[in-house]
Amino acid sequence: MAVLLTLSTLVSPDFAPGFNALGIIIGLVAGFFEEIGWTGFALPRLQQKYSALGAALLLGVLWSSWHLLADYLGSSVTLGALWLPHFFAMMILAMTAMRVLIAWVYNNTSSVLLAQLMHASSTGFLAALGPSPISPANDTLWYAIYALVLWAAVASVVASHGKKLHR
Repeated sequence: MAVLLTLSTLVSPDFAPGFNALGIIIGLVAGFFEEIGWTGFALPRLQQKYSALGAALLLGVLWSSWHLLADYLGSSVTLGALWLPHFFAMMILAMTAMRVLIAWVYNNTSSVLLAQLMHASSTGFLAALGPSPISPANDTLWYAIYALVLWAAVASVVASHGKKLHR
C-alpha cells in the first residue's frame, strides 16, 4: 500500500489502489493450497541440502517459474513487449523476495499456517488492491519498485539472521 500511495502521490494518480473483491478469494486459495507444497513439503527438503537462504532463493525461482505459463497466457496480450520485463519484476524479483520472507517466518515459527497467511495476504493484496486499469509501463514500474521494497526487507532479515534465516 505504501508503494502505491507513494507512486500515486509522486508519479501519477494512476497508481491509486483499486479494489477487486475476487482478489481476496484468489489470495486465500493460492496461499492456503500452494504453501502446503512450497513450505510444508519442498522447503524443509531443500534446506537439508542448501542453506535456508539458498533454499528460499531456489524455491523462489521455482515458484516464479510455476506461474510462467499462466502469466503469459493472462498478461502477454495486454502487456505486449513489456510482458517479459513485467514478469521479471513481478514474478522473479518480487516473488523470490517474498519466498525468502516466507522462509524466514517459517524457520522461526515452524508454522505452515503463517506461511499460508503470508502468501494469501501478499497475493490477496496484489489481486484485490492493486492499481487498475494501468498502463503496461506503469504496471511494470509499480512491480519493480514493490520488488525493491521487498528486497530491502530481505536484506534486513539476512543482515540480522544470516543465511540460516533463523534467530
